[in-house]
Amino acid sequence: MQRTYEVMFIVRPDMTDEDLEKLTSTLSTQVTNAKGTVKNVEKMGKRRLAYTVGTFSEGIYVLFVVEGSGDLVHEIERRLRVSEPVIKFITVRIDEEQKRLDKVKKIRDSHRRGAGTHAAAAAEAAAAAQSEPAAEAPAQA
Repeated sequence: MQRTYEVMFIVRPDMTDEDLEKLTSTLSTQVTNAKGTVKNVEKMGKRRLAYTVGTFSEGIYVLFVVEGSGDLVHEIERRLRVSEPVIKFITVRIDEEQKRLDKVKKIRDSHRRGAGTHAAAAAEAAAAAQSEPAAEAPAQA
């Protein structure tokens, strides 16, 4: 079963562009060899880390969006773990989140379409209530 994952990893800030390109192409090749697809590779550039990792306070961020099986993700994570320039990485499954967001959007859209009729009915009821003469309470002696 094909699932969609985001793999974010941070490499050393002193890594050259050629080495980074070689690492990303190696990972892309690994994904395609494991019958997966790389949907997107985004090099986000050098950024400051929230906390010091080892001796690094900066790192180069790379985001992979991958479609494949769980075994594929385990292999990518294994390769990232043994790769010396990689400081940190995280993998998040996003297909379930995408399904949930699509469901919420569908519900929201159906409420919006129905809101016009409900709002019109409520306005008519309010107008009818205002036009009827109010029953006066009997005066007390």
